[in-house]
Amino acid sequence: MNKFRISLLLLLSCGILVSMAKPKTVKIHIIETSDVHGCFFPYNYTTLKPQDGSMARVSGYINSLRKAGDNVVLLDNGDILQGQPLSYYSNFVDTTEANIAAQVCNYLKYDAQTIGNHDVETGHAVYDAWHKALNFPLLGANVINTETGDPYLKPYTIIERGGVRIAVLGMLTPAIPNWLSQNLWSGMRFDDMIATAKKWVGYIQANEHPDMIVGLFHSGKDGGIVTDEYGENESMQVTKEVPGFDLILFGHDHTRFSGAVVNNAGKKVVLLDPANNAMSIAQADVELTKEKGKWSVSNIDGKLVDVRSLPIDEAYTDHFKSFTDKISAYVNRQIGTLSHDIYSRDGFFGTSAFNDLIHHLQLDLTHADISISAPLQFNSKLSKGPIRVADMFNLCRYENQLYIMRLTGKEIRKHLEMSYDQWVNTMHSPSDHLLLLSSSTVGDQQRLGFKNFSFNFDSASGIDYEVDVTKPDGQKVKILRMSNGQPFDENKWYKVAVNSYRANGGGELLTRGAGIPHDSLQSRIIWRSQYDLRRYLIDWIEKQKDFDPQPDTNWKFVPEAWVKEAGERDFELLFGKK
Repeated sequence: MNKFRISLLLLLSCGILVSMAKPKTVKIHIIETSDVHGCFFPYNYTTLKPQDGSMARVSGYINSLRKAGDNVVLLDNGDILQGQPLSYYSNFVDTTEANIAAQVCNYLKYDAQTIGNHDVETGHAVYDAWHKALNFPLLGANVINTETGDPYLKPYTIIERGGVRIAVLGMLTPAIPNWLSQNLWSGMRFDDMIATAKKWVGYIQANEHPDMIVGLFHSGKDGGIVTDEYGENESMQVTKEVPGFDLILFGHDHTRFSGAVVNNAGKKVVLLDPANNAMSIAQADVELTKEKGKWSVSNIDGKLVDVRSLPIDEAYTDHFKSFTDKISAYVNRQIGTLSHDIYSRDGFFGTSAFNDLIHHLQLDLTHADISISAPLQFNSKLSKGPIRVADMFNLCRYENQLYIMRLTGKEIRKHLEMSYDQWVNTMHSPSDHLLLLSSSTVGDQQRLGFKNFSFNFDSASGIDYEVDVTKPDGQKVKILRMSNGQPFDENKWYKVAVNSYRANGGGELLTRGAGIPHDSLQSRIIWRSQYDLRRYLIDWIEKQKDFDPQPDTNWKFVPEAWVKEAGERDFELLFGKK
């Protein structure tokens, strides 16, 4: 056999071996946390009790994957700077160290993070410093610097695992102007997600040639605020209309979701939303196959992992012990004494000491004619005895400022009409529900059994009125008089105390309800507080020391014979027997 034939046989046999060899595969775990809201430790610094979930358990789970030698990509989807007293403390009280949110995510070795609306709510000083402290990219392709026209944050990042290049594109819900004062996001604008995704997916494919593309969107699945320019929750729409994504990890709506859809190009895309407070994580187990020198996604298994009762990472909690010791001292400081128990849940059924406490503060601070406020907690209790700083986070959930607005009497009534239309049912018989409930939202961490968001259930103080639940929507509220005995005039201008969320259009009660154009809201604001409402509340209670809050009894549901029994039934459905 001559050398040529031997060489040919060797080449042929090598080709056969190559053709018979299995394609190379790589498996990668892509993990998402979202809407953590300061739940970094297995202790709730508002209720002063241990809590399930938290990043302390997430840390243990991630460690187990990494110790097994698996490829892990760890991503966070925003709303991490707000929610617990420890976040408030790190954001506004002791700012000498790097923000605790940055410290936690750096410790866990995150690969990327998207900014959330509640992160923007903290203001430039807080979120710009947090951004600088991160050891990984903060993403926001549709958050645009108005001076340059370029993204204010990095639009995407490339992460490599096992030889695979993964592009992660981050975006934020563009509905920020509907909730937050412009000073909090000065120099920025928020573009439509669909147009932004089309632009950047095309750019990434042409310039980065990634092996897979992941969307990391702080925007819910669908619904929410919809305008001519954008939608609040567009993750599903982006998935369907923008080809190129293999996996969409989203959040913002605090609703667990695990599923897949086929986009307009006929490709299956997996979508995951772990909801809030580090109770679950989203996990995509991705398998990629390499053939002819090119990787392709061969399979994605998506799931939500419940971490509520997983073991706590003791090394993690030990690492942050000096910080948690400071937080314990901060939240346990006594600021007054409460004469009796008060409950947030009472505010859903009429006037209550819990909600009217906020009304009293708003009127006392502003000397406004009328106060408007909603219950900001579903089922919280302030117990008789010492009042501590922690209790103020039960009363005021968010870092809202206090505003005074000029509203006409008619606008006030229409505002309340929309509020109660979302809040209460239209009763046709005594056996109907009083409240507007929905069985589909019982497990929803924001609606909690209501059809609509309870933080939009505004009531008023400073006026006496009735809400007739037998009347159709838009005709339920009858304002009787000012609470000081003066007549109420729908054509008169009044000074109204509201929080900054509502004044900037949050909940659309002033725009869609009262009929004020969104671009006119700022002209109606005649005063803004320097600090958040919670800070004033702490000072207010410290001055009073002994505290005996009582309900105003300035409004009620009618007819009383119907609503009493219906209210008792609905109370039991939502909260159990008294």
